[in-house]
Amino acid sequence: MPTPSPSPITSSEAIDAVCTAHGLSVAEFHALRARATEAKTRAYCPYSNFRVGAALLARAGEGEGESGGRYVLGANVENASYPVTTCAERVALGTAVVEGLHSGNGRGFRAIAVSTDAEGPASPCGMCRQFIREFCELSMPILMFDKNDTFIVMTLGELLPLSFGPDNMGVKDPAKP
Repeated sequence: MPTPSPSPITSSEAIDAVCTAHGLSVAEFHALRARATEAKTRAYCPYSNFRVGAALLARAGEGEGESGGRYVLGANVENASYPVTTCAERVALGTAVVEGLHSGNGRGFRAIAVSTDAEGPASPCGMCRQFIREFCELSMPILMFDKNDTFIVMTLGELLPLSFGPDNMGVKDPAKP
């Protein structure tokens, strides 16, 4: 089965439809975009010059999200030894876990946005998709923005079909021993 190739979205009507479909307010959508774009400015990428920023909306915490959830940011951090590089999505999720925002059952996060300087939205790499799967529901939206704020939204399940996660290991709540 071919992977879906959604068309980039720019209209306000489409933004409203995306928000309705994924349980986000328009304000949360715009905050995710703005924060991912801002996080991108903090990227450490002297080798590739490919900046990536991520903004994660957590359900928990005292934050600015309309649901009370906190926004957690991440940016890619490169290393001269490329395999040691850490992607923006993993930085954001790792920070959220350390800050106690992970519920353990994949229900701690509502959405993640990724912003790059690319022409056309770029999706999380395969390693990040699997990392996101560890902490998020397959129905969680991933908003992908390019340098012009054109975006694509896909769920984690669409980006990682036939995924392998904690439930495949018989673990219902990874936060509990």
